[in-house]
Amino acid sequence: MKIKQIFIIFLYIIIQSVTNPVFSMGKYNEMPMADNENECVVLLHGLARSNRSFSAMEKSLRKSGYHVINVDYPSRKKTIEKLAEEHVTKGVEKCQSVQSKKIHFVTHSMGGILVRYYLANHLLDNLGHVVMLSPPNQGSEIVDKLAGSPGFYAFNGPAGQQLGTSAKSLPNRLGAVDYSVGVITGNKSINLILSTLIPGDDDGKVSVERAKVAGMSDYLIVPHTHPMIMSSNEVIRQTIHYLQNGKFHQKNAILKKQE
Repeated sequence: MKIKQIFIIFLYIIIQSVTNPVFSMGKYNEMPMADNENECVVLLHGLARSNRSFSAMEKSLRKSGYHVINVDYPSRKKTIEKLAEEHVTKGVEKCQSVQSKKIHFVTHSMGGILVRYYLANHLLDNLGHVVMLSPPNQGSEIVDKLAGSPGFYAFNGPAGQQLGTSAKSLPNRLGAVDYSVGVITGNKSINLILSTLIPGDDDGKVSVERAKVAGMSDYLIVPHTHPMIMSSNEVIRQTIHYLQNGKFHQKNAILKKQE
């Protein structure tokens, strides 16, 4: 199949997955509130998404006692550097305005790269934990193979061009993390055409291997797809557990722990 044909199918599938409404997988049983008062969580959605994609996560975090800033940003309009400086900064400032004793981050896809860039360039004294869902921490082969196709730039913008797997790509230039990071990524795909472009297990956008980042504290693989991982009850439960404890909760979870 020619690359232009692959891209047309890719564009259609992505548009369909992006415009699908966010759903919640049953009733979520909230974690105990513990001592979450005066702690703030900044949510950062992924490329070509909006803050609505984090609605279920936001609701559960609030019920668990956190102050939540669900950032909406124009992911297709600017580079990762500019998006991070403008919008991660705003999220942090809103947390600081309520005098949060800790500032945590929960991200989906490219949102994790924004946080990595921000924290590589800004010192945050009250940084808590970071949970990244399906992050392209080492880039994605999809960008390598489709970035030059007609329409790719129009749909994904300048930030999308920066998510390749080469050593010169922005994610790979950021290096290891030196703060608490837990990564959750999926191994199920609804983008079967895209999955043929990705070596090994993947979630339709990012391989399970390329979701990893050097220095991370914990890592889980879950049976979910890239577009909907943030709405999974189990992923929400694991996210809250990591924010409270700096590690994921393994009991009764259908998960694969990094060996």
